[in-house]
Amino acid sequence: MPKVGMHPIRRSQLIQATLRSIHEVGLSDASIAYIARRAGLSNGIISHYFQDKNGLLEATMRHLMHSLSQALRERRKLVDNADAKAHLRAIIEANFNESQVNGPAIQTWLAFWATSMHHPALQRLQRVNNRRLYSNLCFHFRRVLPAAKARTAAHGLAALIDGLWLRSALAGGTFDTGYALSIAFDYVEERLKNSGT
Repeated sequence: MPKVGMHPIRRSQLIQATLRSIHEVGLSDASIAYIARRAGLSNGIISHYFQDKNGLLEATMRHLMHSLSQALRERRKLVDNADAKAHLRAIIEANFNESQVNGPAIQTWLAFWATSMHHPALQRLQRVNNRRLYSNLCFHFRRVLPAAKARTAAHGLAALIDGLWLRSALAGGTFDTGYALSIAFDYVEERLKNSGT
């Protein structure tokens, strides 16, 4: 019988082991046995907490999305609530936060995107993530632009964030956060030009 309070500790151990395993050998070779060995736990623990590998991948992605939300909350605390541009910049910065662009996170995001096309639960999680990004961007663009222009700007910036992230991730080497931020910030400046912000 597991000790009281071990549930969150074991889940965290397995999620961290999943991130490291995917980074080391890729999703297809990151078997349940490999991940459990990496965590220093038995194979059965994964089944106990997550049912299967897809359940573990879903929990790992929820962990990365929670880290993204946390990064955004921290940045929003530092900006004037009335400043739409500052909020847009905070969203951009959160998406290129170290928690999202380190090696294990990059490999796991890429694996998740590819796998989500074939697994309904992962696909739902990806849709939630996409909608959240678009909704946040649209809300802040809408504060300074007419509705139609705000929607277009939000779609464009969401695509730009994803595209910059993907191109940088696939380029290999160190993620050039500064470069990605400067391009995304320039997009915001261009969209808000003549809006009075």
